[in-house]
Amino acid sequence: MLVSFFPLFDASGSLTLASPMPLHSHLLLLLLALSTSVVAGSVSSSPSACAGGGGGGGDAAIVAAAFRGVRNFQLPPCGAVRELRLPSRNLTGAVAWAALANLSGLAVLDLSGNALQGAIPGGFWRAPSLRHVDVSGNQLGGALRVVEASPRLESLNVSGNRFTGVAGAEALAGLRVLDVSANRIRAVPQGLRRLARMSRLDLSRNAMQGRFPGDLPPLAGLRFLNVSYNNFSGVVDGGAVKKFGHSAFVHSGNTSLVFSENSTARRPPPPPSPPPSHPHRSGGKNDTATPARRTRTRSRRKHLSVVTVAVVCGVVSVAMLLCLVGCVACGVLRCRKNRGKEAEEEKRKAHWGGKDEEEVVAVAAAAAKGSSAAPVVLFERPLLELTLADLAAATSGFGRESQLAERGGRSGAAYRAVLPGDMHVVVRVVDGAMAGVGEDDDPATAATAFRDLARLRHPNILPLLGYCIAGKEKLLLYEYMEKGDLHRWLHELPAGRPDMEDDTGGDIWEVAEDKRSISDWPTRHRIALGIARGLAFLHQGWAGSGRPVVHGHLVPTNILLGEDLEPRISDFGHPSDTTPEGDVYSFGVLVLELITGQAGWDEASVSWARGIIRDQKGLDIVDPRVRDEAGGGPETSTVEREMVECLRVGYLCTAQSPEKRPTMQQVVGVLKDIRVAPASSSST
Repeated sequence: MLVSFFPLFDASGSLTLASPMPLHSHLLLLLLALSTSVVAGSVSSSPSACAGGGGGGGDAAIVAAAFRGVRNFQLPPCGAVRELRLPSRNLTGAVAWAALANLSGLAVLDLSGNALQGAIPGGFWRAPSLRHVDVSGNQLGGALRVVEASPRLESLNVSGNRFTGVAGAEALAGLRVLDVSANRIRAVPQGLRRLARMSRLDLSRNAMQGRFPGDLPPLAGLRFLNVSYNNFSGVVDGGAVKKFGHSAFVHSGNTSLVFSENSTARRPPPPPSPPPSHPHRSGGKNDTATPARRTRTRSRRKHLSVVTVAVVCGVVSVAMLLCLVGCVACGVLRCRKNRGKEAEEEKRKAHWGGKDEEEVVAVAAAAAKGSSAAPVVLFERPLLELTLADLAAATSGFGRESQLAERGGRSGAAYRAVLPGDMHVVVRVVDGAMAGVGEDDDPATAATAFRDLARLRHPNILPLLGYCIAGKEKLLLYEYMEKGDLHRWLHELPAGRPDMEDDTGGDIWEVAEDKRSISDWPTRHRIALGIARGLAFLHQGWAGSGRPVVHGHLVPTNILLGEDLEPRISDFGHPSDTTPEGDVYSFGVLVLELITGQAGWDEASVSWARGIIRDQKGLDIVDPRVRDEAGGGPETSTVEREMVECLRVGYLCTAQSPEKRPTMQQVVGVLKDIRVAPASSSST
């Protein structure tokens, strides 16, 4: 009988050989071990034991820390992690990607088909051994930034997520496979053309804009390409269609994308020529032909007649078909032209906030006609006499060059203007009801409502500076906030700094001398407290009425930051079905976003965060930028306690039952107790 020694690891981690056993027993144990590893693991690791704090134990600790905020995750066996495969495991929550970057031996990462959320920081790609990454089919979002990439990375699949852009693609020099399909990426990643080793590229289903093929890697090296359902422009030749197939270019471009025939493309063979006919002479030998020969002659003539008729019918059919094709082509070109106009119109609307231009045209028309003399009322400068014509001049006739991109407001188009006295304002067209005023209300009623709205003054509320009523058209004037909104500081600017260029295509914030950011904890807390104060003030109600002002749409894009990074709530005064308790819930979600640094919150992600906070693990989901800035100092433990307590405020505000949520006045008190504010801070 064949026998074999079975290798075992003792408690000290040393390799020992067990007593000899039959070969079939050896195979049975081996199969059992393999099946156990398949069921329990999706992790390929070396057999080093965790005891003694060896390298294998270190990797296990890193993986545990990286997935501490992820539900349904099971800790892998000890060992140096080389492959981490966890597809379709119902994982929910946020991965600490920076921790995963510390796995020096990690070569394969597969987290596809789960419900992971948050953004992937640029530092993750520095993992030195990383070769294949698949995070497709999750809920990851934000800009996919590659700060420093592993030179070994060959395959990256981020399809089916919520990514809005890709920055730093040129750092992925060794990449051969890239799939970013089914995301929300609106522009071709810069640097993509430099990836000369690319063999498979899928950019489909993004509504992506770019030039074909100029913005892509060399087509000669690609074996697979899909750019369907995008908005490319350029020229697609017949060779590309032949190589990648028609399905690679379905709805791939706008009217500027041209499909041209390749000169080397195969042409259909010409139609067969009719066989030559031979005339038969009458008389002579033919008259003396035998019956059999005469029969063959008649048969031949009949065959020639059939062929001639067939050829004539074929020619007529081809001519009719060509006429039909010509008619269809004309119709298609006409429809395509109309669709192109519609696409350009939709593109223009999307770029300018998705608002219809009817309101802008109406305002411009009012300025050009008799309403141009309609007065502009400025509450703080009553002696400054301005008219609608002055506003039109300050906004270039309410032109596109002065229009601000829409960032989530509920009213009409907005324009930046500089009025006499270097007064920087935003002129917003009122679209729909505002401050209790309907579209058809008379000017006197509207003026009274706007004056009431202007009485809402608080350091954390964006004040109404004035208004202009020109017939049915109404304009509101607000202070222009140079710093922008909270969403951009949290998610679009690197490290939340205003002096750096936005890699997703935004403009440069020209405050290079201002090195402040919102990555430090005191600033984050001050922003949360300021928003709470402003919302509590609104809930106190209109002056003298006792009726609360419900915001109804409290999101980071409606939180503007002043020169001192003090927050101001904007976009209030609209009719809303939301209650004050609904505002409290929205504030709780905003607090979670502010402290975790994660975007795209919905009911599922709120439930996930509440579970972590309830399990006393809130510190695990704090924004790493804030923790890094607070780490190492003598007050680290105090700062971490304050962060956790603020997360607890978000937990209380997002309670399922509205009656269990605190009032905003109570929230202000709790936030003030968590961290003592400077003496100069504003009070409610």
